[in-house]
Amino acid sequence: MKLFFQYCSYGFSNCYILGMERSTKETHNVAILVDPGSMEKATLDSIEKNDLDLKAVLITHDHENHVQGIKTLKKIYNADVIAVNPKIMDVKAAMVKDGDKLIIGGFSIEVISIPGHSSDSVVYKIENLLFTGDVLTAGLVGSTASAYGAATQMNKLRSRLLSLPGDYIVLPGHGPPSTMEAERRFNADIFIFDQNRSRKPAFKIDI
Repeated sequence: MKLFFQYCSYGFSNCYILGMERSTKETHNVAILVDPGSMEKATLDSIEKNDLDLKAVLITHDHENHVQGIKTLKKIYNADVIAVNPKIMDVKAAMVKDGDKLIIGGFSIEVISIPGHSSDSVVYKIENLLFTGDVLTAGLVGSTASAYGAATQMNKLRSRLLSLPGDYIVLPGHGPPSTMEAERRFNADIFIFDQNRSRKPAFKIDI
């Protein structure tokens, strides 16, 4: 596999292209793209200059700075859009849900739902790579609109990602890459959440 990182100027977000080596000289390199925040010339160059056959576009969550490039992309490539929501930027999407396992051009993709930052937030696990969108970045977790959302997100992160055996490369929607081991040990938001929870007094009624 080959991984191409693209920085999207719109929304300061990360876009990723994952290419599978061609099996014969007659075939193209099958590729998938994650979170086209904008359609930059560098993104097109990565696809064209590496002779990539773009099969699918994976959406981690339907926030504009992660999907703005879809309409342009769909005018150029006949790639399926894959997301929790049925439409992304008015483009029809193939819907996925937690636990789905997809095979696309030799890529084995597992869908892991982590709601909280948004109701449709998912992580895509491909071999030892985790495309985490905004739910987990280097040292931080996704912002949420309520304490309930924060608790829901943290519980899902613990049960579905932090508990994964072994180490994984974390490829977030913003900022630099990380590793799952580094996030287990040093993520500041997880540490603060645990500290606040341990200090919270138990609810008590005196009769």
